Amino acid sequence: MLDKFKREINYLRISITDRCNLRCVYCMPKEGLSLLGHEDILRYEEMMRIVRIARKLGIVKVRVTGGEPLVRRGVTDFLAALGKLDLEDISLTTNGILLESLADPIRKAGVSRINVSLDSLDPARYTRITRGGDLSAVLRGLERAEAAGFSPIKINVVTVRDFNDDEALSFARLTLEKPYEIRFIELMPIGGKNDNADKYVSNDELMERLGLLGRLLPVESGKQEKNFRGPARRFRLEGARGVIGFISPISHNFCHACNRLRLTADGGLRACLMVDGEVDLKTPMRRGCTDEELELLIRQAIMTKPRGQHTDGTGEDCSRRKCAREMSTIGG
Repeated sequence: MLDKFKREINYLRISITDRCNLRCVYCMPKEGLSLLGHEDILRYEEMMRIVRIARKLGIVKVRVTGGEPLVRRGVTDFLAALGKLDLEDISLTTNGILLESLADPIRKAGVSRINVSLDSLDPARYTRITRGGDLSAVLRGLERAEAAGFSPIKINVVTVRDFNDDEALSFARLTLEKPYEIRFIELMPIGGKNDNADKYVSNDELMERLGLLGRLLPVESGKQEKNFRGPARRFRLEGARGVIGFISPISHNFCHACNRLRLTADGGLRACLMVDGEVDLKTPMRRGCTDEELELLIRQAIMTKPRGQHTDGTGEDCSRRKCAREMSTIGG
């Protein structure tokens, strides 16, 4: 389905839980979050109903996120059920803590593409960033995912100044030996109390730093890759097995090409990460709405999707707005 700016909306990100087994400093406030109750989050059956209707409207790609999706019981059965809906692509984003034991079941459920959030390769620093995480568990999970046949395996690195930006070269070197796609993601102003403007590092700056390792050669994508590549600018170091990607919502705004919707764990359908308006799908479903009524609500969300840059005529850039919800409650 096309939105009012003629963008084809074909990608739905589903947060299946707001809970997480980590509390990363840029994602959650130190005191943690007031977690949703069991009845507050969507049931798997409700999510499946939304996806079935969204599929009729042109959604062909679904990514399952959290919180941390692997902490929710029954996630592999849910992934397998999604695989029966004639979608072109099903993927998963995880922090990797539970991946060692679940990589094979996830792969057998039909998921072939996986993203792992990993912001440091230093064990002590990783523990500080995640407030208690075990880096070795993530590294074992990546090895298990590679053995299970996931391709591509993407590693998402949110770069934070004076915190982990000095590890950019170490992450990039991983691509020399491993078939990973390392994706550097610019820090965004997400969360009601998080003000990280002084911690922002542009990907243009990172690209200059990575020049110390050699030339970054642009990667041409095949037809299938173009369909599902997303907003990353992709490069390869000469002779490398893997790829380096740069996702730059601040320095290189890509709102004009945004094709996604986000379904929060509590049933809010968001057309834009940085605009806090949501269409409530949970309440109408639990009041017994018809599929036709639910479809109209999804259409409503699509048609309220903002242009992005300069959407209100004031020159304001949506990528620089501050989203009030915490990232863990939205699903990225």
